[in-house]
Amino acid sequence: MMGTPGLVVMPDARQAPDARASFSVSHMRGMDTTTLTFQASKRLSASFRYSGVDGAINPDQGQSTYWDRSFDLRYKLLEEGRYLPALTVGLQDFAGTGLFSGEYIAATKTVTPRLAVTAGLGFGRLGSRNPITTIGDRPGVTEFLGEGGMFAVDRWFKGDVAPFGGVSWQATDKLKVNLEYSSDAYSAEKEAGIFAINSPWNASLEYDLGQLAQLGVYTLGGDEFGVQLTFGIDPKRPKIAGGRDEAPLPILRRPAHSAEDLGWTTQQDEVRDAALTVLDQAFEREGLAVTGLELSAHEATLRLHNPRFDSEPQAIGRAARTMANVLPESIETFHIIPEVNGLPVSRITLNRSDLENLQHKSARAINGKMQVTDAVGATPEPRADLYPDWRWGLAPYLALGYFDVEQPVRADIGIRLRGEYRLSEHFRIQGAITHRLIGDLGDGETEEDPYLPAVRTDGSRYYRDPTGIQSLTLQYNGRPGKDLYSHLTFGYLETMYAGIAAEVLWKPVDSRLALGGEVAYVQQRDFDRMFGLRDYDVVTGHLSAYYDFGNGYHAQIDAGQYLAKDVGATLTLQRELNNGWIFGVFATKTNITSEEFGEGSFDKGFFMTLPLSYVMLEADRGTNSTMIRPLQRNGGARVTVPNRLYEQVRDYHRPTLDAEYGRFWR
Repeated sequence: MMGTPGLVVMPDARQAPDARASFSVSHMRGMDTTTLTFQASKRLSASFRYSGVDGAINPDQGQSTYWDRSFDLRYKLLEEGRYLPALTVGLQDFAGTGLFSGEYIAATKTVTPRLAVTAGLGFGRLGSRNPITTIGDRPGVTEFLGEGGMFAVDRWFKGDVAPFGGVSWQATDKLKVNLEYSSDAYSAEKEAGIFAINSPWNASLEYDLGQLAQLGVYTLGGDEFGVQLTFGIDPKRPKIAGGRDEAPLPILRRPAHSAEDLGWTTQQDEVRDAALTVLDQAFEREGLAVTGLELSAHEATLRLHNPRFDSEPQAIGRAARTMANVLPESIETFHIIPEVNGLPVSRITLNRSDLENLQHKSARAINGKMQVTDAVGATPEPRADLYPDWRWGLAPYLALGYFDVEQPVRADIGIRLRGEYRLSEHFRIQGAITHRLIGDLGDGETEEDPYLPAVRTDGSRYYRDPTGIQSLTLQYNGRPGKDLYSHLTFGYLETMYAGIAAEVLWKPVDSRLALGGEVAYVQQRDFDRMFGLRDYDVVTGHLSAYYDFGNGYHAQIDAGQYLAKDVGATLTLQRELNNGWIFGVFATKTNITSEEFGEGSFDKGFFMTLPLSYVMLEADRGTNSTMIRPLQRNGGARVTVPNRLYEQVRDYHRPTLDAEYGRFWR
């Protein structure tokens, strides 16, 4: 019912497989619940729950439905052994309004392959039925939480303690039966007159629909009945392992002593032009592009543009294979310089003989031979025929808005015209115009903020006109020095703001640490999203630190001044799988109080990025990203500047290449 691993309502100690994500919806009288859960590691899982409850539970809101947002965390302390059970500790609704607030310790033991038994102790809401003891004082919900959204540390594992337990029986390969003794008395629902659960015994039936989907029906105490539908996705396991890309061509081994033939160097320009023609044809088949080439007797340096492969080692491997089959035999050393938006981000060096000798070995072997260095001072000039270059595209779009006071989800559907004019390797003009066909993003209410300027809470007003300029910018990318990257953006940066933004990043190619800084002067745009500007302007900027912990775990800290002129910091934690899936959370705390911020107390949320290659089962650099904030308010708000440097740069640096090297030969 709660959309998290467990029996019926009560939790158990089991966890989903690592990196699995699930989405569940449940319905019972007086309550609808939607839950997103992600298994962040083998032991840690996190959930976000959005519940629509009969408004009688919070009459002060004056609405027929009270919308509640809550977060859960679960951590498995012990794996199940031969004699010992699995042991999990959890926090339920630990940063919300406290409606579902509770903590627990649960133990689960597998008795037979089809039968598991769970026992545990609950606190807070999970300790409200037949408590056996009390531990300390537990502050009341309203007393501690105020505007909601705060971490209620003073309440955790305090107050009444009640036991719970149950059994889970896998009756058939498809059908599971759960029976539990619940420690939740549903006191809030009973007091509000929504329903009353008289018996502690709950039961459910779960039916496996296949493809990680389940349908469940349940009863609470025999008094109330409900239904739940759950969909899961396993990002680590695509339907087709390795995808369905065409196989790369084998590397042709050079004849004996052919590497000693240097006769071609007397016609080096002609050979280079001929090689470029053949490389262009071969790279076009691979979905790659040569943007520059230099040849000498024993070395070749190639600038590479990769618009296709979301696995960067796969792009490098395909480029290296093609070079080995096309370039003169005397060339032993290949330098491949990948560029992103015209920015050379690293120099990857491989020996041709290693490619010939190791092509049938594991990718680990070639990864050990690969060298990654900085590209400053080693990058060929771009080809003269590359610029200027014009590209455009017309496609449908879907824009979503979440957690409006009156409506949980709003959406616009329309068409978007994108364009890009590349003036040179450093300069480009990018823009997008949208036209709404149907939708209601512009119908959301705006509210007066007595403490802060309306830097984001006026957001719905920008979607009331069907047609508008989403963005229109002139951008500059540069390499001011070794390990340094720069980015300048001028124009209509995003839907709500125009201005100028500058960013600089320090990121050595073999370092897990990166440091950056950005500053922007921005002014609010008119609500019609055309060229006009409003009166509000601000200087905003942040110093940033990025760290790659390995195994896909990343952290980022940004500290500085935000759009409402509040000062503070944002912490972002994310996990990136080797196939491009990203799951992350963020939280921002500034020098404004919880009262000044308003409901939610501080800015926070989570995000997910779906690589299109996972869906299409073939190489594609496209992604679909979703960010969900429980509430979008004015505190802790930042301007959205396109093409920030860190995400552009790190994909071709050593830590990320090492994490994805397994696709080099594919």
